[in-house]
Amino acid sequence: MYRFLLGKISTLSADPLASALTEQAPQGARRTPWLAGRTLLARALSPSPVPEIVFGEQGKPAFVDAHPYWFNLSHSGDDIALLLSDEGEVGCDIEVIRPRDNWQALANAVFSVAEHAELEREAPEAKLAAFWRIWTRKEAIVKQRGGSAWQIVSVDSTATRAHSVSHILFGSLSLAVCTPTPFELTPAAIASPEWRREQK
Repeated sequence: MYRFLLGKISTLSADPLASALTEQAPQGARRTPWLAGRTLLARALSPSPVPEIVFGEQGKPAFVDAHPYWFNLSHSGDDIALLLSDEGEVGCDIEVIRPRDNWQALANAVFSVAEHAELEREAPEAKLAAFWRIWTRKEAIVKQRGGSAWQIVSVDSTATRAHSVSHILFGSLSLAVCTPTPFELTPAAIASPEWRREQK
């Protein structure tokens, strides 16, 4: 089972569930996304409580004591995504498709030969979206492995591997997941915590 939830940080961090977590939340820029992520987890696991969260060697969060779920969170701008699984370690990445002054230099620095070829096949007006497509796939793979951001250069998102990678353009968002078994990220697979609340 895989569940992919997409929400707004501004909405989730103002949720009544978030107010109960304010004392645990970090200070500074990480506070609001942290509250939104914990609220998104709580909504996804409801009515069960969120288990204690521990952090791996590279900082990847996980539920303590081999809880039967694995998860990964990602945020960009006001958008936040959660991938929840009962099939093994997962990774997800979300990026708002936006201009970035140095995107071509960044692609030259971290993309594989095959990823460069994929980028070059795109029409000029589609290259920026293609950059974010490849970037989010690479990030999802690194996050599934529990790696750190600097390891992105060693990942070739086009290579055949023992796990599944799926990507979708969803409005102005580039979304990617990396899962141990096949899971296709489609518009129908994307749920909203606000939608779930309304259906109860």
